[in-house]
Amino acid sequence: MSLASSHRPKTAALIVAAGRGVRAGGDIPKQFKPVLGQCALARSLALFAAHPEVDLVQPVIGTADDALYAELANAPAAVLPPVTGGATRQASVRAGLAALAHYKPDVVLIHDAARPFASPALVSRAIQAGCRGPAVPGVPVTDTIKAVDGAETVEATVDRARLRAVQTPQAFPFQVIEDLHARAAAAGRDDFTDDAALAEWAELSVEVFAGEPGNTKLTTPDDFTLAEARLLAALADVRTGSGFDVHAFGPGDHVILGGHRIPHSQGLAGHSDADVVLHALTDAVLGAIGSGDIGFHFPPSDPKWKGAASDQFLAHAVELVKAQGGLIAHLDATVICEAPKIGPHREAMRASIAKITGLSIERVSVKATTTEQLGFAGRREGIAALASATVRLPWAAA
Repeated sequence: MSLASSHRPKTAALIVAAGRGVRAGGDIPKQFKPVLGQCALARSLALFAAHPEVDLVQPVIGTADDALYAELANAPAAVLPPVTGGATRQASVRAGLAALAHYKPDVVLIHDAARPFASPALVSRAIQAGCRGPAVPGVPVTDTIKAVDGAETVEATVDRARLRAVQTPQAFPFQVIEDLHARAAAAGRDDFTDDAALAEWAELSVEVFAGEPGNTKLTTPDDFTLAEARLLAALADVRTGSGFDVHAFGPGDHVILGGHRIPHSQGLAGHSDADVVLHALTDAVLGAIGSGDIGFHFPPSDPKWKGAASDQFLAHAVELVKAQGGLIAHLDATVICEAPKIGPHREAMRASIAKITGLSIERVSVKATTTEQLGFAGRREGIAALASATVRLPWAAA
């Protein structure tokens, strides 16, 4: 049953994300619920898409989840388009296998999207084991396990030395697991809770290789709370950055502030759209990670940025933070001008900035002040903005 070969096996990862996850609470399936700004499915897709030994990544989603996937999965370009799953996990895996059959992989890893903490090393071990035959990651059980009867009375103490808590990704030679699913479907069996159970049903040997205690599954609200705490603990390098920008008034009938269009008797002059708020925020984020300033990344001498929308500048700074494994914790901007009045537009600006950065609106602050008619702003010659950004990075990025 093993795949004896001198070349690297063609490996596919099948990410199962079609369940509803009702025990997690909320109004969307748990795999789409944010965990520090990124849902579990997005984290799982990113893990396998970036792994050098994985050639194909096939997500399987629920029948009504196309919009959620498009909005929240943030799938890397290498990920295949999602396919629709079925009413059971087994049916969903079968749909994913059917989609992958065209690519003829040697090995397939079947992974629950709600396990976002699997490591690249675990994926490598799964591939190696899958070349040998059906295999699952498992960790020793450390608690004492009791068998009970219907009245919740202890019947026996189970020998935990022989027990393993099984995880995903579970690994199989592709043809083996495809055949097993076809046999189970033909037999009317659609009740297996994991793929190793099919191999057991077919009386095949299933290897248990080393899993990871940290490869936990998100099931309940408490699991999500613990997951966020775990991620925050890993992002202990807290940094702040500041930004400032100013643009003079010029001809026009509106200004753009924070990505939001505000009618005004004048416009703002600048090489791009002269959005002082987004420019200041971009510099604040870049400053927090020590990555120069907006002029370094988007030089005004480059005609490419003539009239450009400034949302792409801030979005680029956000991606640089993500590339370092970090996240933006908070953004704060202060607009300095006599006119236009910022108050009526404050919430729209906050919402725009939150959308550009992927932050919740509670993590975005917009304030406004005047200079009591002093200086260029007081003389209504232009608008300035101050900004600060709080960024969390892993210590390894320091």
